Amino acid sequence: MRVLISADMEGATGTTWPEDVEPGAPAWQRMRRLLTGDVNACIAGLFAGGAEEVLVNEAHETQRNVLLEELDPRAKLLIGRHKPLGMMQGVQDADAVVFLGYHTGAGANGVLAHTYLGAGLTGFRIDGTDADEGRMNALTAAEHGVPVILVTGDDLTCAAAAAWAPEARTAAVKECVSRYAAVCLPPSVSAALIRDRAELAMRDHRLLGRPEPVTGPHRFEIDFHATHQAEAVAAVPTVELLGPCTVGYTAPGATRAARTFKVCTVVARAAAEQQYG
Repeated sequence: MRVLISADMEGATGTTWPEDVEPGAPAWQRMRRLLTGDVNACIAGLFAGGAEEVLVNEAHETQRNVLLEELDPRAKLLIGRHKPLGMMQGVQDADAVVFLGYHTGAGANGVLAHTYLGAGLTGFRIDGTDADEGRMNALTAAEHGVPVILVTGDDLTCAAAAAWAPEARTAAVKECVSRYAAVCLPPSVSAALIRDRAELAMRDHRLLGRPEPVTGPHRFEIDFHATHQAEAVAAVPTVELLGPCTVGYTAPGATRAARTFKVCTVVARAAAEQQYG
């Protein structure tokens, strides 16, 4: 059994403030160790539940956050950017996937809630339903026939996961108070929780097996903060301007849709002005 851990950082133990997850910031250096602790707890639980191989895909910002020197030696770490499948690189070779340290999407309640862009992207829908990175990545996993077996993050992220990964176990390491405040579990407590849920998730997966791939087209719509961002993104092939700040496109499958989404966010970020966004 090969398991992929897609590791983000906003939903990790203790993170509540932008500097906690901004590479190079003093607070980020401290939070790297807490993120690594979450990852190691998950790895321990997966192996206890019957996993044979675990690959951790760094999925946050520069994708150089987990401390390799402190990683459980039974796992491997995929470090660095510009991966063909981004946050989901490795899913093509996996039997199951864990979304660790995930968060809610732009416009929703949740600790450090956003979708790809910290600011600028204000709304996101897939097939007419409000969406976030978790839903988008779950669709990519489903296209490869890989189930999401565990989601960790704040309590609102875990609740949201019921809509796009209904059979997954969850581990809430903090309770949202506001976008920048949470009631957090101490690292030793959250580690025990993650390890327990990871072991149960792995045992569940061994009983349920691997589902058939889910294919088909998807419609993505994205709202931006300003008109010039939407206009810039509309230059991307297949993307059309739907309103002053909204673009949309239809892709033949989830993987293609996610890749186009990433291009849209890169263009939107480049179009943003320093003072006015």
